[in-house]
Amino acid sequence: MTLRAFFDYLGENPLVLLSYFALIPFTAFLAGMLGRGEGHQSPWKYLYTILIYGVCIPGIFAVALSVYFFLFERGSIMNANVLIQVLPIVSMVLTLAIIRQNVSFDAVPGFEKISSLMLMIGAVFVLMYLLDRTHLIAFVNVPVQYLVLIVVGLLLAFRYGFRQLIAR
Repeated sequence: MTLRAFFDYLGENPLVLLSYFALIPFTAFLAGMLGRGEGHQSPWKYLYTILIYGVCIPGIFAVALSVYFFLFERGSIMNANVLIQVLPIVSMVLTLAIIRQNVSFDAVPGFEKISSLMLMIGAVFVLMYLLDRTHLIAFVNVPVQYLVLIVVGLLLAFRYGFRQLIAR
């Protein structure tokens, strides 16, 4: 199955997407109501971890897909698929906002991993966009190993810069 075939299947069966991306914020809302003030304790924080990963992985993928589509494929925003490109992002933001009301993200196990993943994907897209716009590879006759080292070095610099920015 190709990615296009999977997207076509989801487009033909929108109830699957709508129910999934409505159920996660609703579950987070219910957990917030039932466990008010106890979000940092054992059963609730693991439920929040499952909800965060369940909504952030498709949400991050939707953001990456949208960025790729608009920046590199030069697609029009009018052609965006609302169910595949917008709904996961809205559900992710809504779920994170609901969870944030009941528990600090520092108390949720594994949240630092998912936030690091978000930052790394963002940094990779910024680097890819800069390389695409400057046509650096077309003008530089450098072996591929050195280009890979440069990209890895820039990723580490971005990560260090993001950590310093967040630490303040």
